Amino acid sequence: MPTAERLIAATRRLRREVQGMAFAAPVSHVYNPIEYAKRPHHAYLRRYATGPRRVVFLGMNPGPFGMAQTGVPFGEVSRVRDWLGIDEPVGQPPRPNPKRPIQGFACTRSEVSGARLWGAVAQHFGSPERFFAQHFVANYCPLIFMEESGRNCTPDKLPVAERETLFAACDDFLRSLVRILEPQWVIGVGAFAARRAEACLAGQDLHFGQILHPSPANPRANRDWEGEVRSQLQALGLCDAQCC
Repeated sequence: MPTAERLIAATRRLRREVQGMAFAAPVSHVYNPIEYAKRPHHAYLRRYATGPRRVVFLGMNPGPFGMAQTGVPFGEVSRVRDWLGIDEPVGQPPRPNPKRPIQGFACTRSEVSGARLWGAVAQHFGSPERFFAQHFVANYCPLIFMEESGRNCTPDKLPVAERETLFAACDDFLRSLVRILEPQWVIGVGAFAARRAEACLAGQDLHFGQILHPSPANPRANRDWEGEVRSQLQALGLCDAQCC
């Protein structure tokens, strides 16, 4: 089975496992973009997960104006459509929050984290094909959690019992992703993803690292995110002509 189809099969298993999970207040709405945005998500996998990759960059979970809208990790609309070349129909979650509507590729709000990450990649590598020859970008958790007000809730803030059930499914998917893509490196985009990767994949023949998350909520990211990440990759020995 082709690499992308194996990943799609793993994604379908993950989608089924998380679809029926319940989460207590203050979480009022849960979106699962690998379900309602599966068409652009599958397009991303089929176009860019075509074989083994040296480095996997792992994010935490979807952002409200990124993957929640486009089905692509860190998927700021303009970067997904204009640089990655993906523009597919997007459905609706079963119970949308009016404060966080899903507009798909018609969304006009920018996902700053995605704009920074894919913008830096585009500036350095030029073409998606050059970047994805050795790299891939994924998220650890496929779900986005929000309060009634629309405020985002991150997976690490969930109650322990809810986290354990969710993380067990996400760990299974991450192990499948690593088996399929056979990376040498798994780099967490932010501390949470780095910790989950090391805990889930302990004992495997892998190198681990962490880069600064591009969220505008992080003052360090607002100063010189790209420059700091370049320094972090250089310290890991990854920022060479082929990889950085």
